[in-house]
Amino acid sequence: MDTNASSAPTMRAIEIAGFGGPDVLREVVRPRPVADAGEALIRVTASGVNRPDVLQRKGHYPVPPGASDLPGLELAGTIEGGDAAALAAAGFAIGDRVCALVAGGGYAAYCTAPVGQMLPVPPGFSDIEAAALPETFFTVWSNVFDRGRLAAGEWFLVQGGTSGIGVTAIQLAKAFGAKVIATAGSDDKCRRCVELGADHAINYRTEDFSARALEITGKKGVDVVLDMVAGDYVAREIACLAEDGRIVFIAVQGGTKSQIDAGAVLRKRLTITGSTLRPRPVAFKAAIAASLRAKVWPLLERRQVVPVIQQVFPAAQAAQAHAAMEQGDHVGKLMLSWV
Repeated sequence: MDTNASSAPTMRAIEIAGFGGPDVLREVVRPRPVADAGEALIRVTASGVNRPDVLQRKGHYPVPPGASDLPGLELAGTIEGGDAAALAAAGFAIGDRVCALVAGGGYAAYCTAPVGQMLPVPPGFSDIEAAALPETFFTVWSNVFDRGRLAAGEWFLVQGGTSGIGVTAIQLAKAFGAKVIATAGSDDKCRRCVELGADHAINYRTEDFSARALEITGKKGVDVVLDMVAGDYVAREIACLAEDGRIVFIAVQGGTKSQIDAGAVLRKRLTITGSTLRPRPVAFKAAIAASLRAKVWPLLERRQVVPVIQQVFPAAQAAQAHAAMEQGDHVGKLMLSWV
């Protein structure tokens, strides 16, 4: 129940008019959502643009049951109402600035979010900066540290080091004591990876990342790979994994079919895993939020880790933001502003 929301019944939103290119995104007026039990109503000031939003727009990423059909998986803004008991139990109050991970609906001036998936805006952060946090930080923590079990002193290879996920993964892995190798598609992007903290960066267009990773690690191999590509990358990742190494898939931009050297998996005792975050239950995401608040938010407060934002678009220019995402020249995050 939404006990404190403004009485205005409608809001601005960006909807997907039909599957296709960026031009299918259009600004509309929608009914304002109503917070249910365990939820808050947030007046949105900023939204993140992510690769899953592009996939949803193209018809390749179905909306989970019960989620808004509007795109948008992360946002920041101010709590305007919601389940008072749930808010109080989590230490939140009306008027607090928060960021949140949502299963949809983030491209709108108002959005509901499970209270467990909200986090306070770190001190000194703008709402744009805060809205750039949830999707990549939840994803990296869950996959690199929970599933991948990355530990201090281990070698970590992240594919796509200048993506939103990549810049977060580089910074968090370094903050927790790992040695980082990043791949990127140009020498300029490789330099940016090193500036962000990577120990080494490999231009995958001009070098064999597998052979180079083995060279960098003295033929030991890397301990954890965060892979957004799959496809023909998998065989090369297996080749450059250390004993007891782990590959974690979070996307399949290079295709779902891969060849696996099962003998290498056996000999090196490898773990091959992966996950999707959006359809997971609230309790699962709330546990990630709790870990982030305890272990990562202090790093943000000290600016030891920071979001990297390439460009901010007015919300009405969501189509231009999607076109920029697909062009792939950005480093870090593309954002939408609702103010």
